[in-house]
Amino acid sequence: MEFLDYLMQIKGQVLSLLIEHIKLTALAVIIAITIGVPVGILISYIKKLNKPVLGLANIIQAIPSMALLGFAIPFLGIGQTPAVVMVVLYSLLPIIKNTYIGIESINHQTLEAARGIGLTKFQILAKVQIPLALPVIMAGVRISSVTAVGLMTMAAFIGGGGLGYLVFSGIRTVNNYQILAGAIPACFLALLVDFGIGIVEKLVTPVSLQKSYRQKGSLKHKKCKSKKVILASTACILAVLLTIIGISNINTNTNDRTISIASKDYTEQEILCQLLSELIEAKTDISVKRNPSLGSTQVCFSALKTGEIDMYVDYSGTCYGDILKNPPITNVEKVYNTVKTEFKQQFNIEVLKQMGFNNTYALAVKKETADKYDLKSISDIKAVADKLVTTTTLEFLNREDGIIGLTKMYDFNFKKVIGIDGSPRYTALINNESDVIDAFSTDGLLKKFDLTILEDDKEFFPPYYAIPLIRSETLEKYPEIVPIVEQLGEVLSNNIMSELNYQVDELKKDPKQVAIEFLKNNNLI
Repeated sequence: MEFLDYLMQIKGQVLSLLIEHIKLTALAVIIAITIGVPVGILISYIKKLNKPVLGLANIIQAIPSMALLGFAIPFLGIGQTPAVVMVVLYSLLPIIKNTYIGIESINHQTLEAARGIGLTKFQILAKVQIPLALPVIMAGVRISSVTAVGLMTMAAFIGGGGLGYLVFSGIRTVNNYQILAGAIPACFLALLVDFGIGIVEKLVTPVSLQKSYRQKGSLKHKKCKSKKVILASTACILAVLLTIIGISNINTNTNDRTISIASKDYTEQEILCQLLSELIEAKTDISVKRNPSLGSTQVCFSALKTGEIDMYVDYSGTCYGDILKNPPITNVEKVYNTVKTEFKQQFNIEVLKQMGFNNTYALAVKKETADKYDLKSISDIKAVADKLVTTTTLEFLNREDGIIGLTKMYDFNFKKVIGIDGSPRYTALINNESDVIDAFSTDGLLKKFDLTILEDDKEFFPPYYAIPLIRSETLEKYPEIVPIVEQLGEVLSNNIMSELNYQVDELKKDPKQVAIEFLKNNNLI
């Protein structure tokens, strides 16, 4: 099978991402248990806190995960920390609620008997309430743990790693094999976690409450219970050790001369990240920490400002309009010079020489659609706009140099405008659910699906030349980076970039492999 062949090709990547996913999930669940169980016990004793605490936990549970990540980024930055915090917050409700219910459901006569034999409140809690409530508490932990496995795939959205990286990459490149390579291990991991914690849940259930219990207090059951306690304790110790190992492995690097290079979350950006990283490591003694598919413009630029990354490649039009909030213009030099000056003054970020390709926006249609309506330029859409449905990226949908300004300049309105983030808009087009999409002029998917690009005859779209952005402190420390980056920029062109994207999107090559092959073929390394 083709899928199995593909899986064998990337088995190393799948394994490393799986291990990373397990570490992050284990860390989040252990933190959630550490917080959730004491809070559940607290509200069972202090009744006034019951409704406020559970209400707050319910509100957090109701917030969409993407929105919660968006809120966390300005305070926690990008990477693994906000991802773990998000999963912890979502995991608290089942643990708190089940702890509270487990303790509250204990028979009052049992508690009276405990008081009658002289046990203190703490002794009653430790020797009576927690042991009896443990099966219910573990049920909450079980729910939270399984949910955490799925939620942790969102970590990839902000550069946190894990199996979500394969899922998001597959969606962006319309690569179903890559989606499955991330989704199937995540599914099996969730089932394994459910099975494992189900066993622990059974192990911690008091013998007297188990169906298999026959002879109360028998030696056989006492020995069995002791073995179960040992097994449960061993499982907990292993989980803690795994988490400690995970923490110790986060962000460690033995080379002091290290920089972090990131990319936005689509194919071309991943390739650029790998090109720069491979070239710098080959020509200097600098080690590069790669952060491919870190996120959107906002995520990458925020990380650059805060120093969480040192460098990434953006586009002149994006920086001019989206970050500096200037109205779109088509003057290439003015756009570049403005960005270079303002970024240095406002953010202490250096803008290096722009690269040799202009990845500006474009509108694309299937060849059948172009023939049917005689579409050659964007102006031609006006006569049939009321018959056409467009699916665009969410970013294009909300930008002045996107659909808002485009429809004003060309004086037409589509029959329907649908926002679809990333490459699924290509799928909608091919499946005849859409007639027009926005694209980047160097997209490999344009070649893959053999689409027609409509001429921007009124020159609406501003220039989007690739421009490397680097922190001033980093550039002062490593000035030797500049000629290396500029050498790469001079070699790249629209056609070359489109071909590199095509190799990843259609030929299913790894971006790193594509980058290395290109650099070797052009005698750059």
